[in-house]
Amino acid sequence: MHARTPNLLSCILSSFISLLILSPATMIAQEAPKPTAKAVPSADSPARWDFFAGYSYLAPKATVVSENSNHQFVPSSFKASSAGLIFSGARYFNNYLGAQLEGSTHDTFTNSAGSNSGFMILQTGLIARFPFDEITPFVHGLVGGAYVGGPMHQPYRWGPALTIGGGMDYETPFFNHRLAIRLFQADFQYIHENWGPAHRNDAGEWIYGGRGNINTARLSTGLVFHVGSISPPPQLTVACSANPTSVFPGDPVNLTASVGSSDPKLNLIYGWSGDGVKGDGAHATMDTSNLTAGAHTIKCDAKEGKPGKEGLKPWEVATQGSTTFTVKEFEPPTISCSANPTTIKPGDSSTITCQATSPQNRPLTYTYTASSGTVNGAGNTATFSSTGAPTGPVSITGNVADDKAHSASSNAMLTIEAPPTPPLPHTQALCSINFSNDKKRPSRVDNEAKACLDEVALDLQKRTDAKAVIVGESTAIEKAVQEKAEKLNAKRKHPKDVENTAAQRAVNTREYLVTDKGVDPSRISVATGSGDEQKVENYLVPAGATFSSDVQGTSPVDESAVKPQVRKPLPMRQHKHASTKSHASLEKPASLRRHASSSMRSGLKKHASLKKRAKK
Repeated sequence: MHARTPNLLSCILSSFISLLILSPATMIAQEAPKPTAKAVPSADSPARWDFFAGYSYLAPKATVVSENSNHQFVPSSFKASSAGLIFSGARYFNNYLGAQLEGSTHDTFTNSAGSNSGFMILQTGLIARFPFDEITPFVHGLVGGAYVGGPMHQPYRWGPALTIGGGMDYETPFFNHRLAIRLFQADFQYIHENWGPAHRNDAGEWIYGGRGNINTARLSTGLVFHVGSISPPPQLTVACSANPTSVFPGDPVNLTASVGSSDPKLNLIYGWSGDGVKGDGAHATMDTSNLTAGAHTIKCDAKEGKPGKEGLKPWEVATQGSTTFTVKEFEPPTISCSANPTTIKPGDSSTITCQATSPQNRPLTYTYTASSGTVNGAGNTATFSSTGAPTGPVSITGNVADDKAHSASSNAMLTIEAPPTPPLPHTQALCSINFSNDKKRPSRVDNEAKACLDEVALDLQKRTDAKAVIVGESTAIEKAVQEKAEKLNAKRKHPKDVENTAAQRAVNTREYLVTDKGVDPSRISVATGSGDEQKVENYLVPAGATFSSDVQGTSPVDESAVKPQVRKPLPMRQHKHASTKSHASLEKPASLRRHASSSMRSGLKKHASLKKRAKK
């Protein structure tokens, strides 16, 4: 007959039992709080650790078929074990859920050939409890291993084991509510064992084998030791607040205290501290009439308990709370100013309007200043005068002050416009002179031109600061003749004078104005143009105007090289046909008048063109 309980298993079970027995005492010494006048119910402060030790009854149910020495297959069944011990330890993460380690041992203690089994089970898993004041139901689920000896003397083998069950603990007042009675623990267990095939060992003994799926029912009872606690009783807290948090001197402040984690069955007492606090209970008021400007702190406290015994326990005294409010100085006034109109001419005036308010409705006084000019007025309106002020932007400042020496200011901006800049003068086109009438003397200023030149002289007399520019024109044929003569002169050893017809016409016209009309020669300039006509254009150049910018394509005449020609009449010549001569003589004045009228119209058109250019 082989040994039923191996030495290794005995050592493991002994160590586990010692741990369960010794740990509660050690942990109680380390974690147990000092006793208080009132016992702490388990529902208010459940234990951190629970250690259980007790008696266990095991009822396995399974049939194992094994081959005997006669090579016959013999079935055998497990018998119930009424001799069992159970031990467990659980550590809780919170009031309800924890981890559990459990060990148990059972033996049939029978000499029957049909049943001679034993169970030693070691498991771990989760446990959930539901603490009340006197009872604590629980459920758990465990997984681990079972060291099982078979019913036909099969040797002990390890196999997997699963457990699910629950129970109920009754809390006793012993050891300051640290001792509980496990009224019952009922579990269902499933164990699987495989002993292998039957065989003879080295000593020649026949060893039974087989396999079993064991369903067991286990019922246990015993004692539970509570160690430590999840959390102490909830601490009473207090907080206070002020409304409003910012006031002016004399304004009231309402104070409110509120508590947390209080027991509605107990009496609450409030306390306040601070200058000017009036009242007690959860509400009080603050008199700020004599408080200085700045921040002020009010403290509140609270305690609970039975009437006359408030605050005897640490958790019944609330941590002191505080709140802060601010007494403000009277606020300064605000002001905004505007000018109407914002743009004025030199010498004009503008109305300045300022809108000021005092948050506390203090009396206000207005004053005004200006960066230039003068401003006069009282109240919220004033008048700005620009007399003597330079043009440009002007800043007018409106100031307001209350009876508490608080002040504010605001600026209003306006602009004094500079007088508009007069438009720049431009060259004006006057009348023009036609030189195509006198074929023999195409540069001579004839009588027909006098009417135009008299007007030019009159314009210069009226505009004493103006000057005149006379521009001579020549035809393309005349220019070609001049160019040809200049080329021949370049080849001659002794060059001849070459007449510049356009320049000669301008110089002759200038000479008439100077000699016959008495115009100062310094006021008349002569030039040549690029046109294809036998004419002279007359221009009036006011002071400030630039002729070269207004009239393009002209060249000044070198008056030292071109001298004026003396105005002499043509000699009279006899003609064969007197009637024809007489007729020509009669028709000539009308032709001259037409040419003069055409020249005048041409001058007026150029004058109008120059005016349009000046406007642009």
